[in-house]
Amino acid sequence: MARPPLTLAALATAAVPGLEVNAARAHTRRSHGAYDAVEFRTTDGRHLIIRVPRTQAAESEQSADLVALRALTPGIRSRLPFAVPTFVGQAPVDGTRAVVTDFLEGGISTPDELTSHDRLAESVGLAIAAIHSLPAGFVGDAGLTRQSTDGARESVVALVGRAADTGHLPAALLRRWEEATDDDTLWRFRPTVVHGGLTADVILNDGETVTGVLGWSGLAEGDPARDLHWLLTSRGAAAERALGAYVAAREGGADAHLPQRALLYGELELARWLLHGVDEHDQAVVDDAIGLLDGLVESVHDRSSEPLSPETGPILAVGDVERMLDETPHDRLPSDRGGAMLTDSYDFSALQSGETPMDATAPIPLDLSDWGDAAPPRSPGTADSSSEGTDGAGAQAGDDSRDDADDQARRNSASS
Repeated sequence: MARPPLTLAALATAAVPGLEVNAARAHTRRSHGAYDAVEFRTTDGRHLIIRVPRTQAAESEQSADLVALRALTPGIRSRLPFAVPTFVGQAPVDGTRAVVTDFLEGGISTPDELTSHDRLAESVGLAIAAIHSLPAGFVGDAGLTRQSTDGARESVVALVGRAADTGHLPAALLRRWEEATDDDTLWRFRPTVVHGGLTADVILNDGETVTGVLGWSGLAEGDPARDLHWLLTSRGAAAERALGAYVAAREGGADAHLPQRALLYGELELARWLLHGVDEHDQAVVDDAIGLLDGLVESVHDRSSEPLSPETGPILAVGDVERMLDETPHDRLPSDRGGAMLTDSYDFSALQSGETPMDATAPIPLDLSDWGDAAPPRSPGTADSSSEGTDGAGAQAGDDSRDDADDQARRNSASS
């Protein structure tokens, strides 16, 4: 059952001593039942958000996010050209905990929109390069994962092996991915700091530049290609400018085979979707994944484009990978941590219906009758765009009591 906004606002005062809330409202933008969330303003002018996980997986993600945010010290943050959420306080509630962070302003855009024009695309490339250029020492100091080149390769081998063990992985893809992991030249790279869960859904922007990045639960040292697969499958007119800005900013740090590995990671998202269905005993997801994998095989056989490596032969074209991933419900793709990707993101139905997004500079009304606890209706399918802000512990979201119906709507949309 969703917690009322006033209840969470009161809980925030327990999480942050001395805090006085003068206005609050439920934050419910394309949530899938993972969190209850309320954004609020304080008497001293701060704009904050409190989030309470509703599932064990969400609680684990929130815990990992807190570790990462604490690891991102002021010195590390000063090297980034965008804002990172700041932890403000926490309080126990119903066997879990409520976490308060500052509310980062900015909109969420689709991958295509983030690469639609030169200035924003270049800002995206520079933002990713800034993450990958951070000194890696703090990762180990914070006890976060440090994955070597061999470790990154072995994790892909393990993922492919798990997918093959389901009996649902087409032999053509198994052979293709095994040939890629067997190619030594593909895995010659220097591990960097990686966000670990970077997608368009966690990148905030003002239409011109990246203003913030959320969802740091996967922060680690590892293969930089992990953060780029979504970018290489975007179809914005300035997508190449984004990659070019990234490579230039790395000043020789980007290895020659990074694009091929990024495309490999993109294809492997379909394997993750299959494993998610198997792990959750969700036959509908399994069937959906099988269909997507079969489509991938067909595309590989039908056309030749850039190879993953000299040994692998034809590779799915960038547009084909994008099409396959577009058909996959991104909000439920499994993460590297083994659970569903619970990064909150926006429901864009308000924007599409012509509603005016919240003015961050306007006072929030104390009368909550217009705000309510339930999420507004959201458009089926994957993310569109938004001009509203998001929260600081993952892309912001809150209560949504209509998850089953919405999931079915998204599935119907994907099938149509």
